[in-house]
Amino acid sequence: MKIDLVSEHADPLAAIGGVDAGGQNVYVASLATALAARGHSVVVHTRRSHPGQPRSVRVSPGVTVAYVPAGPAAPVPKDELPPYMPEFTERLAADWALRSPDVIHAHFWMSGQAALRAAGRVPVVQTFHALGTVKRRWQGEADTSPAHRRATEREIGRRADAVLATCGDEVEELVAMGVPERRISVVPCGVDLDRFRPDGPVAPRTDGPMILSIGRMVPRKGVDTVIAALRRLPGAELVVAGGRAGDEEAVRLRELARGYGLQDRVHVIGSVPRERVPALMRAADVLVTVPWYEPFGLVPVEAMACGLPVVASAVGGHLDTVAGCGLLVPPRRPRALARALREVLDDPARRRELSRAGARRARERYGWPRVAEQTEAVYTQVIDGQPTRLAALGG
Repeated sequence: MKIDLVSEHADPLAAIGGVDAGGQNVYVASLATALAARGHSVVVHTRRSHPGQPRSVRVSPGVTVAYVPAGPAAPVPKDELPPYMPEFTERLAADWALRSPDVIHAHFWMSGQAALRAAGRVPVVQTFHALGTVKRRWQGEADTSPAHRRATEREIGRRADAVLATCGDEVEELVAMGVPERRISVVPCGVDLDRFRPDGPVAPRTDGPMILSIGRMVPRKGVDTVIAALRRLPGAELVVAGGRAGDEEAVRLRELARGYGLQDRVHVIGSVPRERVPALMRAADVLVTVPWYEPFGLVPVEAMACGLPVVASAVGGHLDTVAGCGLLVPPRRPRALARALREVLDDPARRRELSRAGARRARERYGWPRVAEQTEAVYTQVIDGQPTRLAALGG
């Protein structure tokens, strides 16, 4: 198949860990590579965000990243991209008029809007990665999403030929939005099992019990909850990886640790090159990830694949991935989190049990070849079936 992926803000070649560079970037890059390994030709369309980026880059056999000129050739926060999406859409339409793919797979809501407007008769598959309804529920007035996001997501969900949900919790959210359940398929995110595995190099570690947190430097990731819990874990040290040392959230977390008198036990180390993440995971005693909400949560699955026990918030994708092989706690509950972390840190036998269970689940469910096969099956269905979409997407 000729498969075009659209990922307007999440460049698959971007450095991971910034405010708008995280799991979606990894997902798109890994899915493209896995689909190409199955013999398909894949083009990933993403917005040009630096003046030095070429029109296209051949990343690997079968995978090309196409940089779409739309707005300034500079980084723009994703919530400020809507004014540039009409140009992005026009460029896609022009490209597809010259080279029509067999199927289009849009990632995030703005990509879905652009893809549906530009696709013509080509079937469109949608993965939202995050939903505006969930974001507004948890962030309230702090949500910077454009006002029309939620209404647009509902329309995309009704018009796309198929919607891929990454977990069972997302299916419930989509159905509540009015997306026809018959068009929803659950296909999880994947993990590179060659890179993320229990054996391999181990990074230098802290002197005390080592708790690891990896993720984007944004408040919703709940790292402040982890720092608050650390007050109840004498001797344990927390390593926080992600973002840049000068990020607003990184500065806030350091100040919070200092206010608790934990500055010597909280290490905010900034972004870690992706190839070094498995070694860092293997050095830790437990991974903690307690966001307020999480559509899937790639980091805990990667940690599980490395044999690292996981303590996670009982939200979103964690209910599928971590439940039964890790510990789940309510978000924003430092005392509950401290109890769960103590259970893992104080009991070597419990750590070994969780390590084995997590690695087994990652191998059985989340390898990219399996995820690519499931995704390909959905593509085949929409190409063969061509369900009728609703009328043209509104403004």
